[in-house]
Amino acid sequence: MGRRDRSDMVLFRAAEPALTWLGAVLMTARRRIEGEWSGARVYRLTLNSRGAAGFVAGPRDFRPADPDLGRQILAGRFVLSGATMETGPGGDPWNRPSPSRLFATQLHRFAWAPDLLSIGEAGSRELFRLFMAWREVFDQVSPFAWSPDILGRRVFNLACATRRLGGVGSDAEVQILAESLAAQARQLLRLGMGPPGGAERSAAAAVAGAALGGQVGEAILRKALPRLSQALVVTVLPDGGLKTRSPEGGLELLLDLLTLDDVLLQRGREAPVEVARAIDRLSAALRFFTLGDGRLAAFHGGESGDPARIDAARAHEDGEAKPFGYAPHSGYHRLAGKTLQAIVDAAAPARSGWSTAACAHPLAIEVTAGRDRLIVNPGWSPDAAGPQAMRLTAGASTATLGEGSAGQPMTGFLARALGPRLVGAPDRVEARRNENEGGVWLELAHDGWARSLGLLHERRLFLDPGADELRGEDRFAPAAEIPAGAARYTPYAVHFHLHPDVQVSETREQSVLLRGPSGRGWWFRNDAQEVTLEPSAWFEKGSPRRSAQIVLRGHASSTAGARVRWKLTPVDPREAAKR
Repeated sequence: MGRRDRSDMVLFRAAEPALTWLGAVLMTARRRIEGEWSGARVYRLTLNSRGAAGFVAGPRDFRPADPDLGRQILAGRFVLSGATMETGPGGDPWNRPSPSRLFATQLHRFAWAPDLLSIGEAGSRELFRLFMAWREVFDQVSPFAWSPDILGRRVFNLACATRRLGGVGSDAEVQILAESLAAQARQLLRLGMGPPGGAERSAAAAVAGAALGGQVGEAILRKALPRLSQALVVTVLPDGGLKTRSPEGGLELLLDLLTLDDVLLQRGREAPVEVARAIDRLSAALRFFTLGDGRLAAFHGGESGDPARIDAARAHEDGEAKPFGYAPHSGYHRLAGKTLQAIVDAAAPARSGWSTAACAHPLAIEVTAGRDRLIVNPGWSPDAAGPQAMRLTAGASTATLGEGSAGQPMTGFLARALGPRLVGAPDRVEARRNENEGGVWLELAHDGWARSLGLLHERRLFLDPGADELRGEDRFAPAAEIPAGAARYTPYAVHFHLHPDVQVSETREQSVLLRGPSGRGWWFRNDAQEVTLEPSAWFEKGSPRRSAQIVLRGHASSTAGARVRWKLTPVDPREAAKR
């Protein structure tokens, strides 16, 4: 970077806070005006779809459903996002407060509808009853129930239920459902295509339009499909990753697009070329992000996912293509040995509106050994019952310096106006890969600590397939410019969060013994000044599970830096037998 480039960057950084505040003020004003207008009864009339002619196709959600949860709902027991509501058989969940905001979000998304439908006609009748009860209270546009992230999922889930509901409702009830679904899809298209979620909202509207008959359905499709095509060009990168950099986000978008492709075929229509291209790219990325345990690497606002859900998304593929080793556009590297597999975050987090679920986890790593997941990241997502603090650097399997984080989510007024965007993240993340028959060598670095502490974090990784061993080195090197007042020595901590199913015990000589569910043991050896085992948490289906983390501690000099080496190697079977 030349002197002029650095000067331009300095000027941009100086102006960025003022521009952010201006954008937040304008967004707040716009949202208030739109909220007042959309809440008026006359606005609801603009969404009316009296010409909706029932349904002409039945969209199929490829996500697997859970009949046990469906039977619980039929009995009046809703279990959503780790919370429970008891309504009793035939009860009304809409006329009482929800136990948590996350519960209310899933409730209004109708995220439970597939589970209820999976138990047959009784479930379909109960879903129709619950929808009619919802409509009585929430038919008017409102800030929460009609917010973008809730409305989009509700439109998709209701559209995928239309075939079953049409078989149990009267003609008048089916007409009410069709008109309501059309009105919600129209509102969805008025919300704009801005990040994140523009592609998902357009896909949901298109699925609804394809299900609806008559001119109403055609009009929705004519608007939704071009918008979806435009959004996919921006959202899905050439290697199949999303611009948000969330692997689970890619899985969910792929499942939505498979549903759209299927329902369009029912209508005798081909999906737009951008949809077909996105399906191919997302499928390739899904192979890349799926580790040996059949789950995803958990990065940037996504969990590891349900293996059945992942299998459902991959069922359309022909054959078993080998995953590639490097995703250059979404910024991830994959290392694979005999049993060890690792995926590494090797790029800067998403920025601006794309970063509302991004995490300050530069150079974070996830590792599996066969079907045992050993080293993990937290799996935090916007739907998790956990704090935004999980997005800070210490929450991931990477290194921290001092007491801060290499980036943090917005808070207060800015977060309410713009969403909890990630700010202060590294400007530069570099990665170099060398691969041959002897193994894979990866060198990474980021400057997330340079401005505040004058230090760079460098991580070197080598996967030896012959020995089935992963070696690592974390270095803290002086930056080109050390800020005034920087401390002479800065404490560092290298975190390795462990999956909850991993048994861990400290031993002598700087070694930690790990054992996964399969029973196979792995040594985690290191040369750190201090090694501790500390509590951690890992999220599954939005709920936290207790786990542990290995933390390597020491101090880095502002002039000489520091380094710590570690390696993950299998326990010799003969040694394991003695133990």
